[in-house]
Amino acid sequence: MSDAEGLRPVQLPANQPERFYRGGAAIAALRGDTPPMAFGPEDWVASCTTFHGEQATGLTTLPGGDLLRDAVAAHPANWLGDAHVAAFGADTALLVKLLDAGQRLPVHCHPSDAFARAHYGSRHGKTEAWIIVGAAAEAAVHIGFAEEQDADTVADWVARQDAAAMLGALNPVTVRPGDAVFVPAGVPHAIGAGVFIVELQQPTDLSVTLEWRNFLDDEAGGHLGIGFETALRCVDRQGWAGRLDELVRRDESPAAVTELFGQPEFFRAERLRSGATLAASFGVLVVLDGAGVLRTEKAGEVPLRKGATFALPHAAGESTLDGDVVAVRCLPPTP
Repeated sequence: MSDAEGLRPVQLPANQPERFYRGGAAIAALRGDTPPMAFGPEDWVASCTTFHGEQATGLTTLPGGDLLRDAVAAHPANWLGDAHVAAFGADTALLVKLLDAGQRLPVHCHPSDAFARAHYGSRHGKTEAWIIVGAAAEAAVHIGFAEEQDADTVADWVARQDAAAMLGALNPVTVRPGDAVFVPAGVPHAIGAGVFIVELQQPTDLSVTLEWRNFLDDEAGGHLGIGFETALRCVDRQGWAGRLDELVRRDESPAAVTELFGQPEFFRAERLRSGATLAASFGVLVVLDGAGVLRTEKAGEVPLRKGATFALPHAAGESTLDGDVVAVRCLPPTP
């Protein structure tokens, strides 16, 4: 049986293309078998998505040498299930990353589906969410403008590259492991240094980087070639200070299965502990702690250990989780 057929869970090696910002030590520490990288802050897990404008960078290669993207295209029903294929075709509709912010990320946002179709020729925009895995003392994320901003003010900040004004206009939120943060398309944000996350997102690499200086090579990288006059139309300029509870969730439930995001039109995520029973689905499994066994209906038992990541095919059937283990299962949108 080939891993490419989508009949059994496949354990994945690290997939850390070089990025423009520092990080990677927390990924190496979690995995335990990956050397730290100075500029490897993102591990693209079970990725069928490439860097914006590139042909292959970012794609996951299965242990047998096949690209996961090609394997899914060849066996879509096995990997994704008939209902998903009917809704989305041979498209996983999901990108998962481990992201270790070795420095503060720039202030940026992502386009909606409609904006991405109109201006970037993309089926998907980039709504995303973060599950906090590790956080240094007082580490924070910055999300959404605290007060509503007018378009001219935001355009002026970007034109002058006033990083202090842009960051200062956002809501700082101190985070701790276990927190979950939902980031709708358009909402400006920046992840602070010392924050380590499992990130779910729609499967694109589309970012409008308002704070591009000292991060990207040039201004064009900030707007991805469409000009800031157009790109800034995707920015959510409303104030979020009084309703951050819509974006930030703190839940320390010891339940076997805890739903982390109620956003089935974009993606789903579950925190799993021993005794979890899982319906058949394509998914990405990240083992955060401990060791255990995933017992699948049609593909036998799969040993789990801290730091391991898996692509889970629909064809493996229902499964149960046993052992002293904590994991996150990331799922595509509901068909």
